[in-house]
Amino acid sequence: MSKINLQIPEVSIREIRLGSITGFQGGAEELVNCSRCGLKDKSRSFSQCLGCSTSQAACMVILVQDAAVISHGPVGCSSCFHEFAFTYRVNSPLRGVEHPTQRKIFSTNLQETDTVYGGAQKLAKGIHEVYERTHPNAVFVLTTCAAGIIGDDVESVCGEAEEELGVPVIAIFCEGFRSKVWTTGFDASYHAIARKLIQPARERRSDMINVINFWGSDVFGDWFEAFGAKPNYITPYSTIENLRRSSEAAASVQICPTLGSYLGAALEQEFGVPEINAAPPYGIAQTDRWFRALGKLLHKEEEAERLIAAKRAEYLPKIEALREKLRGKTAYVTAGAAHGHALLNLLGELGMKAKGAAIFHHDPIYDNENEESDLLVNRVKEYGDVPNFNICNKQEFELVNMLNRLQPDVLLARHGGMTLWGAKLGIPSLLIGDEHFSMGYEGIVRYGERILETIENDEFVKNLKQHAINPYTKWWLDQEPYTFLKGGAAK
Repeated sequence: MSKINLQIPEVSIREIRLGSITGFQGGAEELVNCSRCGLKDKSRSFSQCLGCSTSQAACMVILVQDAAVISHGPVGCSSCFHEFAFTYRVNSPLRGVEHPTQRKIFSTNLQETDTVYGGAQKLAKGIHEVYERTHPNAVFVLTTCAAGIIGDDVESVCGEAEEELGVPVIAIFCEGFRSKVWTTGFDASYHAIARKLIQPARERRSDMINVINFWGSDVFGDWFEAFGAKPNYITPYSTIENLRRSSEAAASVQICPTLGSYLGAALEQEFGVPEINAAPPYGIAQTDRWFRALGKLLHKEEEAERLIAAKRAEYLPKIEALREKLRGKTAYVTAGAAHGHALLNLLGELGMKAKGAAIFHHDPIYDNENEESDLLVNRVKEYGDVPNFNICNKQEFELVNMLNRLQPDVLLARHGGMTLWGAKLGIPSLLIGDEHFSMGYEGIVRYGERILETIENDEFVKNLKQHAINPYTKWWLDQEPYTFLKGGAAK
């Protein structure tokens, strides 16, 4: 794997950099054992749904408090951005942001004529107008497929605007056609931030730890207090100054290696900020390892052990009580990597059986090249194999087929729009978008209680099943679920 190269404006896509795949079916143990030896991606002769790198890049920078975001492309490419504005507004109280700013989201609205004559002038004019109207501390420019195809020199336009306006104007190259693995969009945003915003450290602060995260509740503030530190959240709810000074942190942690490993590796490689390589704290064993790794890096091993002991004493009896109620219950998980792997960890911790999983892509390695970061590896080691393990970029037709066959006691999801398929089949379904909700010892209790509540309150989905119309016919439901997934094999 090549090292992260901040000298170039475009990030290397995951298929090239990490060998990431979007097509596999089998067992989790098989995937773990063969993916690092070289795994060919299977392809679908029919594909129902894909994600887009542009939207993933957007969800990182739209949530920066004092920045403006311009989508350089047709207006339809920014149609989902309102979701992130809503997320910013609704979740800001969870981070203590009392007066969230209005999101500054714009589009150059490229038309057919622009695809012929170019959209560079339109972008230049748009950047100046956005600055005059909103006076942000930075402007992020997201490229779309249209901008990439017509070949607009976005980097030069942004550079000229930056000189004229005196604030960072940062191009993020995240066209959807670049990669089938749409989480490449996260990398594109973080590549741009590391390249253009983060500055060399003026000092090293022992009281600050970077948290590379999505949105969600503030669990790290309480944990870090035991180490005499506070979280510096990247990027949701951060400011441009927070991002600039992230090089001063004592360490970086991440809630999800899929999201954070690129920036974590960049901060360590380019700015000397060490990354905690232990996988995020989901499940008892992994939480123990994570706190100990943090304590070791901060030279505060005793503080780590005291925190572990206190948390275990408080929460292990509650976890055991939940195990007694949930033991033997079955679940199916659908989520992105690696949060899907985290949920599988929790199932093992709660004594539940995982009947299968639909995970949106798979990274055989992460940018830190450390197996300790891999939650799926830990899941297989700690709790055993997961059958019916499907790597898919949101192929809902496969999900419905599997749920219909397996009939788990509960469907667990992280992304909106997935739980409705379980509900229509009469399967209790739980959606929690806050990754922080299930972290740590207390997270096992919180998530376990919600699972139990969901299973016990199944009257609604039973009634829904009687009246819902399934768009998938009996012909498809009788088919082998992976009929359209062909080719590819371990080398």
